Amino acid sequence: MKLQSIKRLAVSAIITTALAAATFVVVPQSYADDHEKCQRRIEHAEAKLDQAIRKHGERSGEARERRRDLNAERERCWSEYHGWWDAHERRWHEDRDWDRDRDHDRDDHH
Repeated sequence: MKLQSIKRLAVSAIITTALAAATFVVVPQSYADDHEKCQRRIEHAEAKLDQAIRKHGERSGEARERRRDLNAERERCWSEYHGWWDAHERRWHEDRDWDRDRDHDRDDHH
């Protein structure tokens, strides 16, 4: 009876250890994948904004709509990661400063 209890305890400890180890491997990968999805959504929105500016002009209604879409994606990433991707600078920002005067975002501020 005692041997059986020790075996169950040992199996339980092994399973617990394996699950804990798996968590340390899976969670960072999942976080990286989600971060990457966020980055791709922002890059897509920035490309759409650039296209609207080229096609319709910097102050066009289309550009304003795409700018709103881009800012919504940035806000979404900020809410999830407290960071946002800047496709033009090719880097993550840790400050919520995308509403400052930037390249093609200027007409929102003038």
